[in-house]
Amino acid sequence: MSIVVEHIVSFIVCRRHKGGAALLKTLLTSGVFFFSFHLSPLTLNAQTPDSLRRERLDEVEISAQRSPSEMRTAAPTQVLDIEHLEHTGALQLSDAIKQMAGVTLKDYGGVGGIKTVSARGLGSQFSTITIDGIPVDDSQNGQVDLGRYTLGNAAYVSLSQGQEESPLLSARAYAAGSTLNMETAVPQFWPGERVKFRAGIEGGSFGFLSPTLLWQQRWNKRLSSSIYVNYLRSDGDYPFTLYYTASHQDSSSTERRQHSAVWMLTTDGNLFYTFAPDNTLMVKAHYMRGEHQLPGPVHYYSQALSNENTREEVAFVQGKWKMEKDKWKVQLLGKLQSTYDFYEDSSSSSSTGYLFNEYRQREGYLSASTNITLTDCLWLDFAADGDLSRLESNLAQRNEVTRTKLVAVAALRYRHKALELRGNLVFNSIRDHVGDLDTTPRFQRLSPYLSARYTLGEGTTLRLFYKETFRTPSFGELYFFQSLPRNLRPERAHQINLGLTHSLQFTVYSLQFTADVYYNHVSDKIVARPGHNMYYWSMENLGTVDILGIDATADFSFTIHHSSFNINLNYSYQHAVDHSDEASKVYGHQIIYTPRHSGGASLRWEHPWVNLGATAIVVGERYSGAQNSDATRLPAYCDVGLSADRSFDLRIGTLTLRASLMNLFDVQYEVVRSYPMMGRNWRLGVTYEF
Repeated sequence: MSIVVEHIVSFIVCRRHKGGAALLKTLLTSGVFFFSFHLSPLTLNAQTPDSLRRERLDEVEISAQRSPSEMRTAAPTQVLDIEHLEHTGALQLSDAIKQMAGVTLKDYGGVGGIKTVSARGLGSQFSTITIDGIPVDDSQNGQVDLGRYTLGNAAYVSLSQGQEESPLLSARAYAAGSTLNMETAVPQFWPGERVKFRAGIEGGSFGFLSPTLLWQQRWNKRLSSSIYVNYLRSDGDYPFTLYYTASHQDSSSTERRQHSAVWMLTTDGNLFYTFAPDNTLMVKAHYMRGEHQLPGPVHYYSQALSNENTREEVAFVQGKWKMEKDKWKVQLLGKLQSTYDFYEDSSSSSSTGYLFNEYRQREGYLSASTNITLTDCLWLDFAADGDLSRLESNLAQRNEVTRTKLVAVAALRYRHKALELRGNLVFNSIRDHVGDLDTTPRFQRLSPYLSARYTLGEGTTLRLFYKETFRTPSFGELYFFQSLPRNLRPERAHQINLGLTHSLQFTVYSLQFTADVYYNHVSDKIVARPGHNMYYWSMENLGTVDILGIDATADFSFTIHHSSFNINLNYSYQHAVDHSDEASKVYGHQIIYTPRHSGGASLRWEHPWVNLGATAIVVGERYSGAQNSDATRLPAYCDVGLSADRSFDLRIGTLTLRASLMNLFDVQYEVVRSYPMMGRNWRLGVTYEF
């Protein structure tokens, strides 16, 4: 009888928890018991709910994937899990960061527009983008296009100001001003499961179409894998309002975006091997290829016709090995990457005729880090990274540049009762080799970090950190259009943060609240100035920027009867002003594209019959030029979206229907001047998991 009950409970568990492969196996090998289950349902019901729940939990072999803490760190950290991102309709990595405090996104419009991130006014070059903790590099211009990376196989996205607080970090992560990390989802299986499939397709306004396939396989107790494929296309020919004056109060007309189609193919393969519970290996192979039509800028009275196109390919293989013991931990990271970017302008009106630029970048990266427990309250960390990157281009006067980068870190952590202290020193050494030049730039810097966290009471924490960060000039800033390298110094940033976190956990509701005040000072800021035409620019160290800001977040969840509610709020204030030259007309002016006020909100209501959601992103006035004036002012805007989804448990697998309506009120706005964003648009999607 116990064998019969075991088979029946195994079947119920697999069915209840979406285990398609395990369900099929149970149906084939236990048909007799399945038949008995339908004939004698009262036999199963004789078990109490508590005993059934206990027996099901005893068979669980999976555990949730650990994400960084938001409440117990000295460095402010924000985390969005994949469920939250799916509910808000997030598709690309850039969609995720829109919902975070202290972030400024530059978006050139549409699904295919270039998207870069700036955290707390420091500029995109100070932010390090990582996938599974391994940096995504771009030596060409120091900025990573977040639109290249989709969220379909991610577990969560995290943003850490200062540095992420983990016992094992790469040296590059220690050195960054902020770190945006996308973590790959590790396959999780119920007992008896061997395979999982998820297939979906999403379509929407203006020719948007995106089919997706995810295959997860458990080969044995130690080895599992996942393969993710996504294709994305869009015509991008959305309507927009063309205003004839900067005030947006006079004449206007409705036009349609032209030459803005995009298609992109992403494939992602992952292997996960467990030598032992404390000894794991992960290997990822990633390939992305895309083509974008670049629409022309929109000026008063007209929309510029464009024949500009880009094509890009990104391919990399990376691995992460981690071993954790009682007294020590060690981690090794490695990566090989190849990137190809092609730009062309076939416009007959171009002064240079047919124009094309090609960039080929190759990179090799190695990292080692270790964490040693000295006493019950003292830990020592070491990390060292080596990076070799090479850029070839038909654009630069010296068209081959190689950069060798070494970053080393020594860190110490002390924790006793309510107090935790951290400190580290980061050493950067960067050397460039340009063609046959004997003298090429070399940059070296030692940068400190100090932090403190004190627990005031149950659920309440006070935090403080200071960090010095510097970023070297990119290849584009140093070499392009020059016979000799430009004499540029690295930008330096000093970051100070003081914050408070508070959390409450009760049976039916929970509350998390964070508030941080920060000050950033950037010196030797690199400023680009146009030369004899708009195609040739000069670079100089002129800038000094002071940024005083506030970030606040709140997350409130509660349950009523069969419904659960989640409310998430965030607000940012940034007083980011230019203090380069007191005699300048722009002294004391807000830096470009940085709003003083911004924020967002999301509401999620979950019910057995339907789940509903709403999001709002609010961005205050910004300026597109160094001088703050009516001519450079960009109006504030609020983008509101709605979503609804419903899941159906089928005999084999689960079917989910989802509908999203973005920019509900059809607000006409620009993130980057002359590149209008999409107005009201919709998406419908269906996903089947088994």
